[in-house]
Amino acid sequence: MTLIDLVPPEVVIVEAFGDLPGEEPFPGEEQLIARATEGRRREFITGRRSAREALRRLGFPPAPILTGPRRQPLWPAGVVGSITHCAGYRAAAVARAGDIASVGIDGEPHAALPPEVVPGVTLPAEREMLAGLGGDLHWDRLLFSAKESIYKAWFPLTERWLGFDECVLTIDPAARTFTGRPLVDSPLPEFHGRFTVEHDLVLTAVTVGSRP
Repeated sequence: MTLIDLVPPEVVIVEAFGDLPGEEPFPGEEQLIARATEGRRREFITGRRSAREALRRLGFPPAPILTGPRRQPLWPAGVVGSITHCAGYRAAAVARAGDIASVGIDGEPHAALPPEVVPGVTLPAEREMLAGLGGDLHWDRLLFSAKESIYKAWFPLTERWLGFDECVLTIDPAARTFTGRPLVDSPLPEFHGRFTVEHDLVLTAVTVGSRP
């Protein structure tokens, strides 16, 4: 199972497991990474290339994908999408807005979160849930990734920040699904997503099928 298996067929996914040596930024995007480190430049360039390929499959010509005030990708009119990148992995998801209201994807290395990070990204009820989950999956990293995907799906619907402490997550290990319930005013009472662990990666995806 890959990220493609976590989203409905209306969502186009393009994944990359490495960068092209010496690849330059797409014209019009250089200013977005002018001060970035080399690692950040590589992940940005590959992520944006993946997004352009996904858009091409929807029939859109290649064009710069600029960044909004929250560093979110600015998609062509009539498109929703999401980009993720971590060590060894980059991916983009796009769909027509008439088919999908919003989509959020995230990829993370399959490793435990640093212990000092856990209290800042979990609520007490979530820490209790994590303590009861067995197996060899790093559930804390999955929770982190799931909240990232929820935020990426949430923001286009609200244009508001959603903090880690403003959404409570539950995980269904058997079904490999999760549900996020925002604790603030929200266009949806719950956001539903799916997850998988492949190639030492935790992959999560959230789609909202129609505008609330």
